[in-house]
Amino acid sequence: MSSSDQKNDLERQIEYLKQYCSSKRYRVVDALSGVASSLKTDRRNLLKLSDYIVNRQVDVVVVTYRDRLARFGFEYLEYFFNRYGVRIEAVFGEEPKEAYQELVEDLIEIVTTFAGKLYGMRSRRKKMLVDGFKKLIKEVEGGKQG
Repeated sequence: MSSSDQKNDLERQIEYLKQYCSSKRYRVVDALSGVASSLKTDRRNLLKLSDYIVNRQVDVVVVTYRDRLARFGFEYLEYFFNRYGVRIEAVFGEEPKEAYQELVEDLIEIVTTFAGKLYGMRSRRKKMLVDGFKKLIKEVEGGKQG
C-alpha cells in the first residue's frame, strides 16, 4: 500500500490471502506487508522476501495484485524468483484500472519519488511540487472532458 489511510484495506487483504493460502493448503511462512511506494526499491519487507527466496524458504509468493510487489519492473522480480524456483501467484492478476487512470497514478508516484529525492520526503518544496503536479493533472482532465 502506498498510503497509511489504506491500512484497513491492507489488513483485509492479508486476512483474505491467509484464507486463500489455507484453501490451497499452502503453509504460510510469513505475511509481509507495508505502507510504502511500490517504486521504492529498498522496502524492508521486499528485501526480507528476497532473503526468503535466496535461502529457499518459499516456493510460492502470493499477492493480491501484481503491482503490490512493484509498479514497474515486475518482470525482473518474476525472473529473479523463477531462478530460485519460486513462482508468484497474483490472486486477482492485474488491478482493474482504466489505462488512463493507471498512467496518472504512475506519473504521480514518479513525481512524488523524485521530488522526495531532490528535496527530502517531508520537505515543503516536495509537497508544493507534488500538489502542483496533481493540480495540473486535474486541470488537464477537466480540459479533456470539455
